[in-house]
Amino acid sequence: MNNVNPKSLIVIFGATGDLAKRKLFPSIYRLYQKGKLSEEFAVVGVARRPLSNDEFRRYVSQSVEDSTKQELSDPSFVSRFYYHSLDVTSAASYQELKTLLERLEETYRIPGNRIFYLAMAPEFFGTITSHLKSEGLTATNGWKRLVIEKPFGHDVKSAQQLNKEIRQSFSEKEIFRIDHYLGKEMVQNIEVIRFANAIFEPLWNNRFIANIQITSSETLGVEDRGRYYDHSGALRDMVQNHMLQMVALLAMEPPIKLTTDDIRNEKVKVLRALRPITHDEVDQYFVRGQYGRGFIRGQEVVGYREENSVDPQSNTETFVAGKLMIDNFRWAGVPFYIRTGKRMTEKSTKIVVQFKDVPMNLYYRTSEHVHPNLLVIHIQPDEGITLHLNAKKSGESMKTTPIKLDYCNNCIDGINTPEAYEKLLYDCMRGDATNFTHWDEVAASWSFVDPISEVWANTKAADFPNYEAGSMGPKKADELLQKDGFHWWPLNGTM
Repeated sequence: MNNVNPKSLIVIFGATGDLAKRKLFPSIYRLYQKGKLSEEFAVVGVARRPLSNDEFRRYVSQSVEDSTKQELSDPSFVSRFYYHSLDVTSAASYQELKTLLERLEETYRIPGNRIFYLAMAPEFFGTITSHLKSEGLTATNGWKRLVIEKPFGHDVKSAQQLNKEIRQSFSEKEIFRIDHYLGKEMVQNIEVIRFANAIFEPLWNNRFIANIQITSSETLGVEDRGRYYDHSGALRDMVQNHMLQMVALLAMEPPIKLTTDDIRNEKVKVLRALRPITHDEVDQYFVRGQYGRGFIRGQEVVGYREENSVDPQSNTETFVAGKLMIDNFRWAGVPFYIRTGKRMTEKSTKIVVQFKDVPMNLYYRTSEHVHPNLLVIHIQPDEGITLHLNAKKSGESMKTTPIKLDYCNNCIDGINTPEAYEKLLYDCMRGDATNFTHWDEVAASWSFVDPISEVWANTKAADFPNYEAGSMGPKKADELLQKDGFHWWPLNGTM
């Protein structure tokens, strides 16, 4: 693995799309600014519409300036960007692309290292990868890597078919499946918090932890993604990938070494240990919701069924809450609660680890309530950790008061915190697949989610919409925890 200044040619399919504009071009620019890219690199944008190199470079410049809120400090950066108009089904079009890549590798002295980034709809993945192989673009003297975005299929069967198609052209070690949550600073910090602190790892089990809660809430609605989202929903869009990845990191055993394969192996074991949910049990373990009209920051917003390109009778969920049980020695009996939704009270991704009460707490007699100890991992928009403890109130009484020990990542160096895509692109260039999703993880996640999907697809939700925009989801999500004697911890930090 080459750890610094990787030499590579990056080919971005879907280069005129939203992802490339908002995330990929600014991320490549930041890597360039920080000196993390070798002088031997170039980028080829590929899309259907005809553009000249100059037009494409202006588009890239605008993307970077929109992201950084300032003028491009080094105009020579965009001189390394080239454009190729491609018909994804035309062999001749790939041959022209191959000629361009060979010319650029010679110009920039790139030793045949190629990254093919598919930032486009998954239905083209198989077609593109098969042409890349048949037209000789994967026959290179250096390494080749394929980066693909979610969704990777829409159930386990379609994911298997897609994987089979891609594996005709790339090996598993050459496939980098992006889950941008795995590039977030505090998600990567979960392993460090657990495995580098002697005060946590001995307590990280069912003897000391009462429950773990993971919340990922958004204030936005579906925006311009209505057509895609109405065929996906929160379960496929968020739970199958982001939420289950965080569960795996929180629950995995310590790996033998901090290598890609060892970490992935432990995550896969967690996903395989998830207690399967039968069709009859879905309502006991999972709650779905769909937002109606409401207010976000004082502004009235429409309900999901009134959004652009959404079926007025849509059965698609915009909110999911679930109770996951992991049937292994460490976690037997500990519920992992997850919830994610659109048009909620605030934008936040947060993990709350609630520790069990002291067996015989002497201070219950002197205090109205003794708060449980909580470890809160703030992922976004804040980054950091908070430990909630109990201490004596000042004065003569022995009453307790909750206190917080805070570490705020943003406060110290948050301005320079790399964006998730920046980290993941750099990892891919260096060949580090640790924070990308292995096929075994994808397959195990779909196997868990599919029965829930099937029940919801075949059962019309009579009460949709069932939560107001600007709220924290349907009441049934609260009841999911109440029947176990727990409640959702608020996102605003007041416990």
